[in-house]
Amino acid sequence: MVLSVSEQTFSQEVLESSQPTLVHFWAPWCGLCRMIKPSLLHFQSEWNRQIKIVGVNADENFKLANAYRLTNLPTLILFDQGQVVHRIEGLQGREELCRTLEKAVVNLIPNLA
Repeated sequence: MVLSVSEQTFSQEVLESSQPTLVHFWAPWCGLCRMIKPSLLHFQSEWNRQIKIVGVNADENFKLANAYRLTNLPTLILFDQGQVVHRIEGLQGREELCRTLEKAVVNLIPNLA
C-alpha cells in the first residue's frame, strides 16, 4: 500500500526518511496516475521495501505541487537523504515507467543490478 502524504507530513515521511523515497504526485482526475499505481505497488514489493513509495494528491497539497514546480501529472520524484536525485514526468505508459524507475533506483540499491 502506498502511504498518503500531505504538506503536514511530507518533511517527516520524505525529507527526513532514512531510506530513499519515491513520491508519486497525482490527482483524482488523472487517468494515467491511477493506471501506474499498481506498477508502483509491484515495484515496492520487488525492491524488498528498500525504497519507500508515497503518494501526494497535488490538488489537495498545492504548496508541495508549487514547491516542486509540477507541470505534468503524474510526476515521480525520487528523494535520498532529503535531496531530489531523480525526477520523472510526462510518462507515456507502464513500460516506460518500468524502464525509467529501474534506471533511477539502480544506483541507490546496488543489488538490483
